[in-house]
Amino acid sequence: MTTNFDRTMEDLGNVVALEHLNIRVPDQRLATLFYVTGLGLTRDPYLVTGVDNMWINVGRSQFHLPTGKAQVLRGRVGLVVPDLKALRSSLDRVAADLKKTKLAVTRGRGFMDVVCPWGNSIRCYQANGKYGPTTLGMVYIMFDVPVGSAKGIARFYREILGAPARLGQFEKAPAAHIAVGNYQTLIFREVSGRAAKYDGHHLQLYVGNFSGPYRELVKRGLITEESDQHQYRFQDIVNPDSGKRLFTIEHEIRSMTHPLYARPLINRNPGQTNFAYVPGHDSRPWAAPIGA
Repeated sequence: MTTNFDRTMEDLGNVVALEHLNIRVPDQRLATLFYVTGLGLTRDPYLVTGVDNMWINVGRSQFHLPTGKAQVLRGRVGLVVPDLKALRSSLDRVAADLKKTKLAVTRGRGFMDVVCPWGNSIRCYQANGKYGPTTLGMVYIMFDVPVGSAKGIARFYREILGAPARLGQFEKAPAAHIAVGNYQTLIFREVSGRAAKYDGHHLQLYVGNFSGPYRELVKRGLITEESDQHQYRFQDIVNPDSGKRLFTIEHEIRSMTHPLYARPLINRNPGQTNFAYVPGHDSRPWAAPIGA
């Protein structure tokens, strides 16, 4: 029996999902204008529904946006969206209300670069199969890291977290590529110059083997929070041999038995309005049918 299937394409490794990126924002009203009205994303209607935080659904992932001093990612978030033209139109509609912020929109070939009101960079790609069936999702987070650190960072994720990791290029710079879910990647791109100071933003990952990475992190004194039975945190990415710190970004690590794992997220169709409403089209899928 012969097959033309590439079975390696289905390998996820120990990290099975990039669930959220947490970034503080100083103004929930402006955050709503940008993330919900401008980007066309959806506020989680079930959880964290107060006025000092909100969770924003992006396919199967989320932005978490608690109120506080603005935090800025040292890098960029990559999103896939169904329609760049519609995205540009919705961003144009909020531009006047956000004119005194850092909002910026630049069109590229097959993508759109958007800067949030507080300086976070988001690159939105037109859904076209590059990221598999994803039509709406958070497909990567890219970090700018010191020159010479990518190799050690790749080893850390491979040896400590059990994630597939490879060295390569990203935008013509050396980079570590870490698989953290189905068509989801953490990218650590080497850049020269002095890095911005870490301000406390964090990301959250789900892992299959929960205790193995924990033991390795404890051995190196890297655990920063014993959250609960299903979760722990660490901040420093280190050389597995020497223990030298290579980069700092807080990781919220959850088990697949966490009550929130694989919770269905609602993604509304931002094209629906009260003036042009079509019954049966309130939501939109985050993935295209196989073969579409």
